[in-house]
Amino acid sequence: MRIAALYDIHGNLPALEAVLDEVHREGVDEIVAGGDVVPGPMPREAIDLLAESTIPVRFIHGNGDREVLAFMSGLRTDWYRGARREWREPIEWTAQQLDPRHQQLMAAWPLTRRIDHPAAGSILFCHATPQNDTDCVTRVTSDEQVVRLLGQVEARLVVCGHTHMQFDRTVNGIRVVNAGSVGMPFGGSGAYWLLLGPDVQRRRTPYDLADAARRIRATTYPDAEAFATRHVLNPPSAEEMLAVFSARGISLRSPAAG
Repeated sequence: MRIAALYDIHGNLPALEAVLDEVHREGVDEIVAGGDVVPGPMPREAIDLLAESTIPVRFIHGNGDREVLAFMSGLRTDWYRGARREWREPIEWTAQQLDPRHQQLMAAWPLTRRIDHPAAGSILFCHATPQNDTDCVTRVTSDEQVVRLLGQVEARLVVCGHTHMQFDRTVNGIRVVNAGSVGMPFGGSGAYWLLLGPDVQRRRTPYDLADAARRIRATTYPDAEAFATRHVLNPPSAEEMLAVFSARGISLRSPAAG
């Protein structure tokens, strides 16, 4: 059984298309969409491509998906009320691109999913941590902090995302692997994901960055230019983002960037 873990797509349709092409070539049996399919420049297309996949897809929600869904439902969360305008705009725009069909689909996405893999054993998929979709775990987070954030996990392997940087570490006998980001990577261009079974492979799929930037700029997404330049053509370094996370504490504040 081969599982592809695709996290933090953020509406980057060209990156998702490239990864799905590779996923099909690899003979994957199942896909886990690990949260933050949105917000982003092509949200409707990204959700539809996954929902219509010939390979079964299991979704979990991320903080970005949750904020978009809340806005579509007429709710204004504590995060939304306290967020800067430039953080709220991508949420609002994304919500306006989706319809009740997407709303119904997203409302059913759980916080976590557990899969018993015949070779890898019990795998818990979560967006950030098993406890919530906002806490940050990176390759430099202390073991003590990781233990606290994992809580009482009954799984041999935990797959997470949220911080957009791949890592693979074992803490107290639990292997924690970050899938990286398909659509908004930190630390290098390309689309990052995981292939599980029988072991865990950290994957990077190259794609046509110039064409992707062109397609993104052609949308009316509020951050289209910044997204194309900053997250497709010239992603920030891992060191830069680790410093940002450290300065903010353990929670990312912007669903549009986490």
